Amino acid sequence: MLKALIVDDEELAREGIRMMLGREPDVEVVGEAADGPSASEAIAALSPDVIFLDVRMPGFDGFELLERLGEARHPQVIFVTAYDQYAVKAFEASAVDYLLKPIKRERLGNALRRARTQAMLRSADRPEPNPPRPAGVSDMRRTIVVKDRDRFVVVRTSDVDWFESAANYVELHVNRRSFLVRITMNELQSQLKGTSFVRIHRSTIVNLDRVTEIRPSPHGDFQVHLHNGHVLRLSRAYRDQLLP
Repeated sequence: MLKALIVDDEELAREGIRMMLGREPDVEVVGEAADGPSASEAIAALSPDVIFLDVRMPGFDGFELLERLGEARHPQVIFVTAYDQYAVKAFEASAVDYLLKPIKRERLGNALRRARTQAMLRSADRPEPNPPRPAGVSDMRRTIVVKDRDRFVVVRTSDVDWFESAANYVELHVNRRSFLVRITMNELQSQLKGTSFVRIHRSTIVNLDRVTEIRPSPHGDFQVHLHNGHVLRLSRAYRDQLLP
């Protein structure tokens, strides 16, 4: 069962979410809150698996609530709001999904599927004391949500050719296009553990499925050639990641 907490300052909004969740056999609504302080108390007392969180509410808003929670007891978050301008910030705060009011049943179903997947992953990773939180996506091993001008695009991680460090961001290179996601290379490397992605340089993580050959370079490093003709550098420090 997924234990859910509904946080919204509008009673009708809470009732609507509660009714929709009532149709889900594996979701139990364990509580509700109408403002930031009461939501913080409810999370501490009820330990929900997922919270349906409004952005604007009395006391302090949804983002400040997440900041106050800290890492140790951070439940999954599905933002539910009437405002679309907070979507990027929501995904940067590791939201599972971002639903606009009025909520469509199909969108709610998609969000719950992501929450269930995350719950299973967290259960599998439980022996680790402090598993890293995703940044900008719910599970970077499968999909990544990126901003493309005035819209959001879901990119399949398997379609990414390589990742490249870009200051406080990481740049995704996908079929000769590029997108930015706010995450560090170390966090990204941890999120991609167990996939076809390998770090070949302190600023580069490559998809092995896109690599066609590896050649030595005159400077003692190696050149990694991709299917699209692009060439990346394999530094000596990461040589063991690719070469025997």
